[in-house]
Amino acid sequence: MNDKTIGSRVFDGINITLLVLFSIVTIVPFIHIIASSFASASAYNESNFMLFPTEFSLKAYEYIFTTNALPKSLFITIFITAAGTVLSLIITSLTAYSLSRRKLHFRRLIMFMIVFTIIFHGGLIPDYLVVKELGLLNSYWSLLVPRAMIPFYLIILISFFRGLPEEIEESARMDGCGDLRMLFRIIIPLSMPALATLTLFYAVYQWNTYMHAILYITDSTKWPIQVLLRQIVMVSQAGFVEQGMVAGEQSIPADTIKMAVITVATLPILLVYPFLQKHFSKGVLLGSVKG
Repeated sequence: MNDKTIGSRVFDGINITLLVLFSIVTIVPFIHIIASSFASASAYNESNFMLFPTEFSLKAYEYIFTTNALPKSLFITIFITAAGTVLSLIITSLTAYSLSRRKLHFRRLIMFMIVFTIIFHGGLIPDYLVVKELGLLNSYWSLLVPRAMIPFYLIILISFFRGLPEEIEESARMDGCGDLRMLFRIIIPLSMPALATLTLFYAVYQWNTYMHAILYITDSTKWPIQVLLRQIVMVSQAGFVEQGMVAGEQSIPADTIKMAVITVATLPILLVYPFLQKHFSKGVLLGSVKG
């Protein structure tokens, strides 16, 4: 028996309609970018807004992968994402486990200092000076170390650790389990939903590295793909993309090359999301409610 009132049905219908419209508005630009990247020069020039190419062409992808710039930047971004995510998860897990234990001395003071950094920040110039004094300029470490731990993600994991049953820890300690063994053999296996969520957060953050790469990396051979994408899109007259790049006898519009680069830069992180999505909501909910 359906107990919904007419008002509830109208409300649900409005919500569903708005969500469908919002989804369409969100996904249409992606479809346009992908379709344009696969369109031939003639098909692209004949259409102002394309959702399906009338004539397919792989010339744009052939062009961007015949240069060393894009594959190298893509490899650099994959390396930074993988290394940065692993480093961040290790540091965040160690810190969260320590701060979730009430026996830690000065725990409240340390938590206050961490939360303080969420509200107040020194700014770009102090960040740059610190990185410079540490000798990390033009080094991949400048993209990994300064943001190795994000305080908000740390708080989520602390809340999750505090919500785990204390009896499990007490039983393990009676069997002679130390802190590190407790963390890696018991706490982390029980915290996979939260860690999967943080893995997605950190991976997306590292993949989208842009501002820090511009500030700290001046060597163009070490640019991640987001900075290279900026060069292609914003400085299209600077040699890599011109108004018409020629491949053999066929001209490649500059915009199709830009669309192909955007697709290549976005696709890998989109492919990772479905494998972590099932843990996403559960991890954030548990980390925010428990404790």
